[in-house]
Amino acid sequence: MPNIASAKKNMRKTRAATVRNRAQRSALRTALKKAKAPEATAEEKLDAVTLLDRAARKGLVHKNLAARHKSRMAKAVAA
Repeated sequence: MPNIASAKKNMRKTRAATVRNRAQRSALRTALKKAKAPEATAEEKLDAVTLLDRAARKGLVHKNLAARHKSRMAKAVAA
């Protein structure tokens, strides 16, 4: 347990960010699974793309990961 005030604050910030990131990553994974399902609607796919873009912009996932998923979804729709 830290003794310095700034270290305590950093611990609180890290804990809050971890909880937030875990929730957002879980929502993203769920949306991707729904979008990849054969019976996925256009709205579900659009939702997944939106979440991917936001996650990449916020640094939750790497931008190339988001681009790769979007590309694969677009390729699956075209095929």
